[in-house]
Amino acid sequence: MRNKFDKQIARMRRIEGQARGIAKMMEEDRYCIDILQQFAAVEAALRSTRAEVLKVHAAHCVEEAIASDDKHDQKQKFSELVSLFEKQVR
Repeated sequence: MRNKFDKQIARMRRIEGQARGIAKMMEEDRYCIDILQQFAAVEAALRSTRAEVLKVHAAHCVEEAIASDDKHDQKQKFSELVSLFEKQVR
């Protein structure tokens, strides 16, 4: 059975490897700028993956709530999205 997050899980595994690589660079006392560049790459990868998970949420969870005609579920999904967006602007 296929998981709706298969691509994002694979991406998180790569990010996990990048994080281990940064720790190794630090252990090896590598040049600070090189380490900071790798931090920026991991942060960008996390932002991109987070955006993909949000798209999955909209395409599955929110779409299902809208199609269900369950007003409570619809309001809950809407509130969750509003809360998420509020956290993003802080």
